[in-house]
Amino acid sequence: MDAFFASVEQLTRPTLRGRPVLVGGTGGRGVVAGASYEARVFGARSAMPMHQARRLIGVSAVVVPPRGAVYGVVSAQVFEALRGRIPVLETLSFDEAFGEPAELAGSTAEQVREFCEELRALVRERTGLVASVGAGTGKQLAKIASGMAKPDGVRVVSPDEQQQLLAGLPVRKLWGIGPVAESRLRQLGIETVGAFAALPESEAVSILGGSVGAALHRLARGIDDRPVTERAEAKQISAENTYETDIVTMAQLRPAIETMAAAAHRRLEKDGRAARTVVLKLKKSDMSIVTRSFTLPYATTELATLTTAAQRSAIDPTELGPIRLVGVGYGGLSTVRQESLFPELDQAPVEDLSYAGTWEADAVQSDAWSARIQPGPSDAEDGQPDQSGIGATAVGDAVREQTAQTSGGAAQSNTPTSRATLWYPGMDVEHPEYGHGWVQGAGLGVVTVRFETSSTGPGPARTFAADDICLSRADPLGSLR
Repeated sequence: MDAFFASVEQLTRPTLRGRPVLVGGTGGRGVVAGASYEARVFGARSAMPMHQARRLIGVSAVVVPPRGAVYGVVSAQVFEALRGRIPVLETLSFDEAFGEPAELAGSTAEQVREFCEELRALVRERTGLVASVGAGTGKQLAKIASGMAKPDGVRVVSPDEQQQLLAGLPVRKLWGIGPVAESRLRQLGIETVGAFAALPESEAVSILGGSVGAALHRLARGIDDRPVTERAEAKQISAENTYETDIVTMAQLRPAIETMAAAAHRRLEKDGRAARTVVLKLKKSDMSIVTRSFTLPYATTELATLTTAAQRSAIDPTELGPIRLVGVGYGGLSTVRQESLFPELDQAPVEDLSYAGTWEADAVQSDAWSARIQPGPSDAEDGQPDQSGIGATAVGDAVREQTAQTSGGAAQSNTPTSRATLWYPGMDVEHPEYGHGWVQGAGLGVVTVRFETSSTGPGPARTFAADDICLSRADPLGSLR
């Protein structure tokens, strides 16, 4: 899918069509989760700090917070449409998948192109969004071709041209070559896929290691017989959030852990499995990461038990150092669940007990954090996972939901001060007369709302008093009406 997150925003909020849209966090540490092609003209891209992207674009930039629920529904529509033509899909993310249709065996390049155009037309008809399709003799070439097809196109790499195409590509284009491997190869004067393919396999193995070196060397020579298979169930379900200001005390860390545990728990409930292992992830201000895990003697879906297990792994920031990100993940997933014999122990305040569970602690330096219920997000145009993650997106929504809920009566009261705190740009709202809309701006006791959905075309903007009782929060999925 082309610029998927931003394209969905432009689909459901027609006023944004043709404008440079940035999807992501708006705080000081916000990261771009998606950028429209209009934004990319200025140099903005996914995984870029939001403040940098806004500076590149200028005052014309439109920044909206991610809406994971909407992207998930549209993603499901895309894949449902594709499965009508390709029964087996290997999904890589919300917006990208491999298919290997049996009917194309022995086809000509032109026949493959026609099939790909049919897929694009099908997706456009069902969702209103644009997809680009790449095709080749294996996953590696199909992935490279899809990047070449963007935006809004098809690229078929025939067997006759694949070697010439591969030979001239930067070695980093090989799936599996990261910054470290690229640097190692570059030091040896190997900068293209062709130069890497020209090495003896034994030398490739000595440079990059046993199985990895051999596999990458095969890919460089255009040998890719990996089958297309359905994605396996997630091994871990998680949620995480980056905070605008560092967490420096336990009093700040405890509620952050509780919020992330609850956000991950909502995903766990949707998944339908129970968890036995609870993992706490803490990213320090120097970007190093510490993870600690606690394993229960049984698998459970009990939120209080899982939250308590996460809290047991907490490290005092005065000892660890300032913390910028907190995440909670659930592993050891099982369809078999068991209730605790001693729930009062499993859910007791952390300070009050010593627990005879299985304890593991380790420090890691990578960001390979979680496999989530939905395929993890990626920016297909860049071919790299987006590190901000739809996990952070969903968490952002969850934090806002919890803020409104825990405010209790104040959040629901009609006083100007309390209701004014509910509105932020990008929020979905509902009005009994004007229908579904989204907040364009709020402040100084007023809120401006653009009333439109995917089917309305650009809608009117109206301004209300911030305490107007007719204006209420709405389900983001209403924008798909």
